[in-house]
Amino acid sequence: MTRFITYDRKKMKDCLTKKRHDLLVIGGGITGAGVLLDAASRGLKAALVDMQDFAAGTSSRSTKLIHGGLRYLKQFEFKLVAEVGKERALVYENGPHVTQPEWLLLPIYKGGTLGPLSTRIGLRLYDRLAQVKKTERHRMLNVKATLEKAPLLLKDGLLGAGYYSEYKTDDARLVIEVLKKAVELGAVACNYVKAVGFVHRDGKVIGVKVEDELTNEAYTIYAKKIVNAAGPWVDAIRELDGFREKKRLFLTKGVHLVFDQRRFPLTQAVYFDAQDGRMIFAIPRDGKTYVGTTDTPYGESLRHPETTHEDATYLLKAINHIFPTLRLTEADVESSWAGLRPLVHEAGKNPGEISRKDEIFTSPTGLISIAGGKLTGYRKMSEKIVDIITNQLEKEEGILYQRSKTATLPISGGDVGGAANFRNYVERKTALGVRMGLSAGTATYLAEKYGSNVDLMHRFYQNALNEKTKLAPVLLAELMYAIECEAALKPTDFFVRRTGMLYFDIASVIELKDAVIKFMAEKLNWTEDERRKNETELDAEIGRAKLKDVT
Repeated sequence: MTRFITYDRKKMKDCLTKKRHDLLVIGGGITGAGVLLDAASRGLKAALVDMQDFAAGTSSRSTKLIHGGLRYLKQFEFKLVAEVGKERALVYENGPHVTQPEWLLLPIYKGGTLGPLSTRIGLRLYDRLAQVKKTERHRMLNVKATLEKAPLLLKDGLLGAGYYSEYKTDDARLVIEVLKKAVELGAVACNYVKAVGFVHRDGKVIGVKVEDELTNEAYTIYAKKIVNAAGPWVDAIRELDGFREKKRLFLTKGVHLVFDQRRFPLTQAVYFDAQDGRMIFAIPRDGKTYVGTTDTPYGESLRHPETTHEDATYLLKAINHIFPTLRLTEADVESSWAGLRPLVHEAGKNPGEISRKDEIFTSPTGLISIAGGKLTGYRKMSEKIVDIITNQLEKEEGILYQRSKTATLPISGGDVGGAANFRNYVERKTALGVRMGLSAGTATYLAEKYGSNVDLMHRFYQNALNEKTKLAPVLLAELMYAIECEAALKPTDFFVRRTGMLYFDIASVIELKDAVIKFMAEKLNWTEDERRKNETELDAEIGRAKLKDVT
């Protein structure tokens, strides 16, 4: 595997500036990462920059599901459901270490928005549109079977449930693995490089002025084609280009709350109606249960959306209604996250009614911008954008490029012999890890998380055994791997987007943060000011996750 390192900022600048790229992508979320991979896999010289860490925006703050959008059937978005439904299986097949099947329970209540007949028809249509495998097609459950799977559910008025299959994912790690594969294929990607302006010639955009957020150095990157995949910042980037069409983004905020399973002992994922009709997920993960999401208009800080007490109250009310014996309060919330949806504005529609379809805008300068869309559909979105680019290059330069191959291209860590072989692969690598001295549980954890990159992780583990630090060897190996192979430059990169610990093990983050900061400071040669800044940034993230100092 090619090591994905961005801490050598001079080397990164040279890679970005010493040649004119075929394509430059602004934005390192899942859409930008997907565009970079699709382009690199077709042979384009492609580069990507993001002003924050990769996946620091929307792409690490989703519901962490690769799902076909069952609720969009209510809006008659049949084409959207069909397209993203089919994409689910591809995302799983190409990266089974970051995406796994997850069965969802859809309880049906007397007087609810879904009745038994409409649920059966909806799930049958969903199976057909999404081309669901025979073994994963829906089933209808009676009351007894429903309560056997989720005994905490409200019993009054329960009529049964639909039971159907989706996929769960680690959204941030999905982005990282896609980027790593693109870099392996020759692309360049650098975090903490902010686009601050454009260079034009004869009315066309030919370059991007950037500033390194870590060194404050300014320089220009030149490219034949430039894609704006900046998520919530798409409009801001378009303004830098001096143009804005009538269509613009409409941002909504989605919030999730995390509980320890000792307080919310859920073992079956549930998709349920809130009392106002909004559909909400409750999903077990790593000894926790997380619940979301909300969908409210947003116009505040794009970098740091927060979970407010109003958001928490809404979700707690919904949880306590459908799981009445829990009686959860805000004091039970261990962690939380808030993310923004960059939807395409549609006049007169409420947030939940706005389409999740992606739209591509091309300005008179040639800047290509992408907005809307869903995590699940990232690969198809990316294919559409690169098709546009290669068609333009064919007309302008007579260069013929291959068609997209990402439908069958494993992402980094995904070379495990296919999704059907993943369990066998994990068993083999678990046995190897045990022979190295790891416990069976730890060896399985590493194989499941890192997939075909686990052998490299094992080497980092061996190196970690010789380090003098308060960190356990496995966690230190993950930290070393994150720095040397996954472009982690800050403690927040590691705790939020390389491990997810801030959301699902926040107590350990608080316990280990000093040791992690100390190791990173030594490894990355931080000044004392840089160390303090990174510590302050991490403390602020912890505060936001724990609902401190929010209104």
